[in-house]
Amino acid sequence: MRVLATAGHVDHGKSALVRALTGMEPDRYEEERRRGLTLDLGFVWTRPDDGGEPLAFVDVPGHERFVATMLAGVGPVPAVLFVVAADQGWQPQSEEHLAILDALGVRHAVLAVTRSDLADPAPVRAEALQRLARTGLGAVPSVAVSAVTGAGMGELRTELTRLARALPVPSADADVRLWLDRAFTVRGHGTVVTGTLPAGTLRVGDRLVTGDGTAVVRVRGLQCLRQERTAVSAVARVAVNVHGCSDGALHRGQVLLTPDRWLPTAVTDVRVTGEPAGDLPRAVTLHIGTAAVPVTVRPLGEDTARLTLSRPLPLRIGDRAVLREPGGTRPPSAVTVLDVRPPRLARRGAGRARAEQLAAMTGRPDGADELRRRGLVRRAELLAMGVPAPTAPVTGDWLADPAHWARLRERLAAEVERYARQHPLEPGLPTEAARRLLGLPDRTLVDALADTPGARELVCRQGRLYGPGSLRPALPPHVRAAVDAVRRDLERAPFRAPDADRLAELGLTRKILAAAVAAGALLRVTDAVVLLPGADARAAAVLRRLPQPFTLSEARKALDTTRRVAVPLLEFLDARGFTERVDDQRRRCRPAPPEGDGRAPTPSP
Repeated sequence: MRVLATAGHVDHGKSALVRALTGMEPDRYEEERRRGLTLDLGFVWTRPDDGGEPLAFVDVPGHERFVATMLAGVGPVPAVLFVVAADQGWQPQSEEHLAILDALGVRHAVLAVTRSDLADPAPVRAEALQRLARTGLGAVPSVAVSAVTGAGMGELRTELTRLARALPVPSADADVRLWLDRAFTVRGHGTVVTGTLPAGTLRVGDRLVTGDGTAVVRVRGLQCLRQERTAVSAVARVAVNVHGCSDGALHRGQVLLTPDRWLPTAVTDVRVTGEPAGDLPRAVTLHIGTAAVPVTVRPLGEDTARLTLSRPLPLRIGDRAVLREPGGTRPPSAVTVLDVRPPRLARRGAGRARAEQLAAMTGRPDGADELRRRGLVRRAELLAMGVPAPTAPVTGDWLADPAHWARLRERLAAEVERYARQHPLEPGLPTEAARRLLGLPDRTLVDALADTPGARELVCRQGRLYGPGSLRPALPPHVRAAVDAVRRDLERAPFRAPDADRLAELGLTRKILAAAVAAGALLRVTDAVVLLPGADARAAAVLRRLPQPFTLSEARKALDTTRRVAVPLLEFLDARGFTERVDDQRRRCRPAPPEGDGRAPTPSP
């Protein structure tokens, strides 16, 4: 299917023309037919004689009081049937409708000069073509027609068919963003909404989320051109029977979305065309899709501004929209969305710096450029902005700009070295502290940085980061002297560990002892028992000379130590696989490893 909207001044014959083209009545209300004035959106369609795709029309009102309704009709539609009456010529709403179409970026149109049976269409046709050519529509085909006599209708159908075939085909796999133009309740079925599906595919059973994220609905049924369907791909006019929201909860201007694929935003930076950003009123209305949302304008640069929306909308980079002052006293302005996750402007001069940054943005989604500006961003968030991911994640779902990542790696190495200098007894920088120092949003990024090759090697062990040579702390002179005193004591009696008083006398606190153990200067059996490195293997060698199995008392005597040391030392040897329990009272030594192996025996299962 292809979908077009009508456009043009009030009473120029838009509804009559689509009625003649389709044989269907676009005016849904009796009052519209009685007054001959379109008050709301109408929806009709026709099937070409050559069997091509159906052509649907969204018929919009032309009266100046209903420009907001007109905007809701043309917002999601890619092409337009522009109508000017031969007997009235170019009129104010012709001009405003054209400005709106240009602002929305509509680039496909056919001009129909209606009522050609009442006046010579040539002058009006020439003027209209000239005006259209000055916009993004450029040169368009035109046909003089009469809905009364039928003159030119065949040629118009041909041009519309040609236009429909030339329209770009959107991706059927795109994320759904269905702007609602109608919502009503059908007895026995519940809520039905309608809209123009510009991209993607809807299927019965799909789950969709409302634009504000407050409700999830399920697609119970689909209709396209009044035919029941199990799936509909864009572009198409669709009626969707949804389940999951209360009656009256959905209405025109709301939107249904593919879950977890959009980023509703209440603040966006845009490029403005039509007038300088500084000349915009502070309060205007933003029109996109079928939504009309009051916004506050903060000019940033000559053609850039920040919009603060009264309610969040699911916007993407490159979206086109219209800014219009309520009442229509000034021409509408076009905006192109540049950023849907803009930075805060809290510091002095931040607005000026931001304007310089926005001046370089094109409004075309560019993954590498977006990543350069952000440094780090989740892949899902970048895709939800409408930007393709330019590279593979560095960890999990995180994408990183290569230059920014390299700078972070250097900063991390420098912080690890600084921490080691400031904390010689405990040189490993905690991973969480590193995350805070670098301002990273996720601790897995620290691990990924540590694993990234760099000029300075980093090692992560037990939640701490170490640089080259810092895996073992360098003991300060006074600590080294205290440890040497302990070593001299233990050289005289290897298994008579110093007691708490001796350790306190030497100034060896628990933290300092932990540093000495980490430096390889002492062996920690328990927090209260330290021996020389290798004491476990030497103790096992002594115990192997005992008759097997042996008791705690026999082991204590053989090691020439106290029960205070013997009990935890034997448990330590059990854990290391040197010894094992036979029963509650006795142990035995496990076989010694091959000579020169240097490894502890493997514990039994």
